This record gives sequence, C-alpha cells and structure tokens, in this order.
Amino acid sequence: MKSKVTIAPWVGVAVAVALMALAMLVPWALNQNVYVRSFPPLHAEWMPRVGPGTIAAVILAVVAIRYATDAAARAPWRWLLLGSFVVAGAWMVSLAAVDGLDGIGVILDTQYEYLRTAREVTDFGATLREYIAHIPLDSVDNWPVHIAGHPPGALLFFVVLVQLGLGSGLAAGFVVIVIAATTPVAVLLTLRRLGAEKGARLAAPFLVMGPAAIWMAVSGDAMFGAFAAWGLCLLAFAATSPRMRGIAGWGIAAGLLLGYCVMLSYGLPLLGILSVAVLAIARTWKPLPWAFVAAVAVVLAFVAGGFVWWDAYPVLVERYWDGIATRRPITYWIWGNLAALAFSAGPLVGAAVAVAIRGAAPIRSLLSRPIVILALAASLTILAADLSGMSKAEVERIWLPFVPWLLVGTALLPERWRRPGFTTQVAFALIVQHLLFTGW
Repeated sequence: MKSKVTIAPWVGVAVAVALMALAMLVPWALNQNVYVRSFPPLHAEWMPRVGPGTIAAVILAVVAIRYATDAAARAPWRWLLLGSFVVAGAWMVSLAAVDGLDGIGVILDTQYEYLRTAREVTDFGATLREYIAHIPLDSVDNWPVHIAGHPPGALLFFVVLVQLGLGSGLAAGFVVIVIAATTPVAVLLTLRRLGAEKGARLAAPFLVMGPAAIWMAVSGDAMFGAFAAWGLCLLAFAATSPRMRGIAGWGIAAGLLLGYCVMLSYGLPLLGILSVAVLAIARTWKPLPWAFVAAVAVVLAFVAGGFVWWDAYPVLVERYWDGIATRRPITYWIWGNLAALAFSAGPLVGAAVAVAIRGAAPIRSLLSRPIVILALAASLTILAADLSGMSKAEVERIWLPFVPWLLVGTALLPERWRRPGFTTQVAFALIVQHLLFTGW
C-alpha cells in the first residue's frame, strides 16, 4: 500500500505535465487553430519580459520556499490566517506588477469587462429588467462578452464599486486582489472547522502561493472564488455548530453568499457538489433547509427585480454558440481545458488529485477523511463543468473558484514531496508570468 501511495503523486504529475505538453504541441503539429490567441491551451501570448514586480516576486518566492512549510506547520492559528492573507495579496500584486501598474489597472477596464458598463449604469433596476434582452449577439446594444456571459450579480458588484468611488481600473483591481487574498483564509477555516487543522497547515503554502495568482490578479472570477470559499466556510460553521441558533444563523449566511454566487456565474450552481461534500463530512443535513431557503431568496430577489435566471440561461447558451465557441473544436477543448487548468493550478494539482483518489479507499471510512472528500468533490465539479461544453477555453480563469478545493489534496502528499512540490509550484508561476502575457 505504501508503494502505491508513493507512486500516486508521480502518476498525477506525469498526467498533468503530459496534458500541458500535448495541449501546446497538438495544435502546432496539426496546424490547427483552436481560437485562443497564440499560446494554446491558454488565452495568452508569448511575451518574455521582466518588469517592476519581478524582483519582489523572486524575493517573495525565495523566502517562501525557505520558510513557508515550516511556518505553516508551527505558527499560531491566527497568525497563519493573517500571514496567508498578506502573503497571498503580496504574491498576486508582485506577479501582476511584472507589467507595472497596468498589470493591475488595465485588465478590468477593457471593452470585454464589467467596469465600462458599470460606469454607465444610472438605474440598476432598469438595467435588471432589460438585462436578458441585451444578451443575444444580434440584439441592439448587446452586452460586452463578460456581462452577457454572467448573471447581473457580477455587474452589480462593479456598479457598487463605482458608486463607492472605486470605479477606476486600478482601484477596482486592488479591491479584487484584496478580496481574492481572503480565499485561502476561508479554505483554511473550513478545513479546521471540519476537523482537519493538520491538513489545513500542510496545504496552506499551496493555497497561498501558486500560478493561480496570475489569473486571480486581476479577474472577476477571483472575486467569485472568494465569495464561493466564504459561502462554503460559513456552511462548515453551520454544520459543526452544536446549537440550533448557530446552525440557522450560519446556514442562512452561507445560503445568502452561495445564492449570490449563482447570480455571479452560470457555472457556480456546481458549488452544490462541494456544499454536499461539506455537509457529508460534518455528517449532518441540519443546515441544508436554512441555507437552501436563503439561497433561493437571493435568486428570487433578482426575479422580483426583473431578471429570471432560468429564462436567461438558454439565451446565454444561444449567445455562446453564436460567438467564437462554435469555432473552438470540442475534440481539442474537452481535454485541453484540463491542460489549461493544470497551468492555472500548477502541475502539482495532478499529484493532489491522484493522492486524493488513492486515499478514497476503503470507501466505508471515506467520511473520516475530509481532505479526500473535498478534493474529490472539486474534481467532480471540474468534470461536470468540462462535460457541459459551456467552457471551451479560458478555464484557467473561469475555474478559479474550484482550484483551491482541488489543491487541498496537497495535504495528502508524502512528506518528502512538500518542499520540492511547493518549489515547483512557485517556480512554475514565475516562469509562466514572465514568458506569457495572459490578459489577466
């Protein structure tokens, strides 16, 4: 059994690296245009460079490689949470700043993003009532790509930023980074609440620093991921509360956040899989009615305002297939998506999933292994998203909300894998950011 456990991470990494290599080579070898800029499977361009953030990123990487694993294991819990937030934010900023302040301030201000439209909204109620009508590609004044491709909760977030005086690209970029930096904190709290503090400490370095930071700074999906992580965290608090008041209170709070996630992205109802995993680990369904009713209330609030999610989704599907999706070959992207995910999550994600699968046996005692359940639930979520056919390309960004839950599987890696594995993740992030211009 020990040899199989030792072999599993090697197999996982080999699969991840093979997928990445094939996804780069196949379009070139077959002279196939897969319609994703110039560096498939990523929405990126080959652009070797160094910049203002390079030195800071390298210094942070070297210090983290030397101290992160030991600090995560020994630090007082509160300091671990605070350190995770600070380091995650610093890592994102330093990587983005390879392109100077433009790496933070320009992205959200492009024509495809939310901010330009958010600045023009003077009556969100009217916008909500007209929202579906502007989704079709052939409609008058059709929405930009990202607004058409998401429910109005995403636009509302940026409208609020504009109203608060944070509507410039740079200000909004920093807000997204600060919110995204709380994601590892939420995941660590979730693991501890579910009885896996040791696993949380082992996974912490991988959750805080990795290549996903390249796309988290700056994209709306990083904000979605933080909202999702905190929703699942609150659900874990509800599921482990000893009293009904805590179950109800935390459950309602979780439902409100997870319900809002449904209004942020059409793909985030898949968080239901991870939600069930959290409740299964806690071995209780008591928070479910409270969370479900609260989540439905959020969706119905938008319905009352004029936006009906289930009416909008078929229109979105039509817009999706009227656009570039129809030219992106499913024969490539059904597996190319997984390669893009490996770039975003890092090659160690293969090892994390492999050891989680290996750790699922024996099934009869699976509920006693929260790390395994969460990593497998995240894998199932990714599989469902991939098979939906609604995410052909750009999943290095789109699937950010699911990445940390895959990476919790790094807690299961053999001890001798930890520092080399973390070093690989950090070095990979530096290499990708300095060789490729991702557009996020």
